[in-house]
Amino acid sequence: MTDATPPTDPYQSTPQPLSPSDERLWATLIHIGGIFFSFVPSLVGYLVLKDRGPLIREHTLTALNFQLTMLIALVVGYILTFVIIGIFVILAVYIVTLIFSIIAAVAANKGESYKYPLSIQFIK
Repeated sequence: MTDATPPTDPYQSTPQPLSPSDERLWATLIHIGGIFFSFVPSLVGYLVLKDRGPLIREHTLTALNFQLTMLIALVVGYILTFVIIGIFVILAVYIVTLIFSIIAAVAANKGESYKYPLSIQFIK
């Protein structure tokens, strides 16, 4: 007797959707991780979790765009340190990142959507 079911490939399976509480948890952690590790948590979260639910996709995409914008501002700040103003730009970037990441984490924890101000839409 032959088995009619084709073999399944574990590397091509579709990811299981996350529960709403897990989506909120991961979205919150990605926003908070941006405070300490810049764009890395949002990039990893976007690449790994984007297909696991609409809330996590939205928050990882928003966080990644914001963190990339802040990275560009930091590079400009470091370049401008030769003119002294760069120190204030760097300080402002860290303060803006801290404040808006906390606001976004609270919104993600509530299951609400959040759009960062001052963010360039690199990835759509």
